[in-house]
Amino acid sequence: MNHITDLAALKKAPPEALLTSLKDLLGERFSVALAMRDQHGRDASSYDPMLPDAVVFAETTEEVAAVVKLCSEHQTPVIPFGSGTSLEGHVLALQGGISIDLTRMNRLLAIHAEDLTATVQAGVTRKQLNHEIKDSGLFFPIDPGADASIGGMAATRASGTNAVRYGSMRENTLALTVVTSDGRIIKTGTRAKKSAAGYDLTRIFVGSEGTLGVITEVTVKLYPQPEAISAAVCSFENIADAVNAVIQTIQLGVPIARVELLDENGVRAINAYSKLALPEQSLLLFEFHGSENGVKEQAEIVQEVVADHHATGFEWATLPEDRSRLWTARHNAYFALLQLRPGSRAISTDCCVPISRLAECILDTKADCEANGMVYSIIGHVGDGNFHAQMLVDPNDVADIARAEGVNARMVSRAIAMDGTCTGEHGVGLHKMDFLIEEHGIEAIATMRALKHAFDPKNIMNPGKIIRW
Repeated sequence: MNHITDLAALKKAPPEALLTSLKDLLGERFSVALAMRDQHGRDASSYDPMLPDAVVFAETTEEVAAVVKLCSEHQTPVIPFGSGTSLEGHVLALQGGISIDLTRMNRLLAIHAEDLTATVQAGVTRKQLNHEIKDSGLFFPIDPGADASIGGMAATRASGTNAVRYGSMRENTLALTVVTSDGRIIKTGTRAKKSAAGYDLTRIFVGSEGTLGVITEVTVKLYPQPEAISAAVCSFENIADAVNAVIQTIQLGVPIARVELLDENGVRAINAYSKLALPEQSLLLFEFHGSENGVKEQAEIVQEVVADHHATGFEWATLPEDRSRLWTARHNAYFALLQLRPGSRAISTDCCVPISRLAECILDTKADCEANGMVYSIIGHVGDGNFHAQMLVDPNDVADIARAEGVNARMVSRAIAMDGTCTGEHGVGLHKMDFLIEEHGIEAIATMRALKHAFDPKNIMNPGKIIRW
């Protein structure tokens, strides 16, 4: 909290000359209305709102560049805003400034079906992209749950339920258009599948969370829609058996498309919220992609593996509507858990470990939650070692919040000690900043800071996120 307080103390009102220039530039797409600022000063994290001084709605890369150039001239913070679904405080305006809303940058610029690529403006959402390319026989697989914007997904290096098969935004972003901190427009990368030409600027900006520049266009990989898709669910009395079943499945090389773990608390929550009747035990939800024979073979192997780990109630979901019902329930788990403690606020955190250490990390985290009397759920994209702890707290109870943050800190330290990471997909934002030194070491953080200073010498790009200035 000291970091937030220190930065808030440095907040200065934006110069009137800047506000006037932005109004002249964008007309009705410039707003200082409280309701608009409030909407852009909050996300899905547990933090209280932190409002920008103004909001602008850009429609082109050139408009973003003009806004950033004006903000640079007046040394005023710039906070890129996509869908507002981030979980670690990424879009909060710690020092006020100008929120650049990119949702109107929602055009598909090019679909190269023969090359399996698409170039989109940053405000295009993943569902929009898949809807517009469905007739091409292709799809974009990265699925973080929320209908996030592609630009925001690149900025946070998002992944999600399909990452075990298709990777994260790191592997699926080929090129970017970025507005730098002084208002220049640069292109990083090409549509070529590989390149050894110079520094990899694309990978520097992917995951930079708006602290180095504003991503305005993204070129992503597409994939052929699978010939066959099937899903299955099974339950376990012991969560360790569930996790060990996944570990063995991965080690056998079964190319599963998705495998999600919900503990008994998560299952109880989605049963109530989504009107399901799943056994209230630890549950695995699998999805298989491929040819008819390939999917059948994968599923048969997995069925044998989970049986060896004492699974019960193995059921198929081959109809699209059945699969959709299960995955919709899984994606709504966050909102479902909130209903278990009305009036509460969720502290949601994640980590990622080598898959051989996954069961140990999850069991220790569950034990810690139980010992601290938390209302919680453990949910994970366990095929790649990534899991989430969602803890419900009374937003007015400082001790309750402190207990949850203690569980979070111990979970992250546990993961780092296992040669894992403090965040597999949420990103750093505000919430995970203090863990970066523990994970990377002082010298690596100094290198990151030097990069920030070089790319953003005035410290106007989403200041106060990832690393301290």
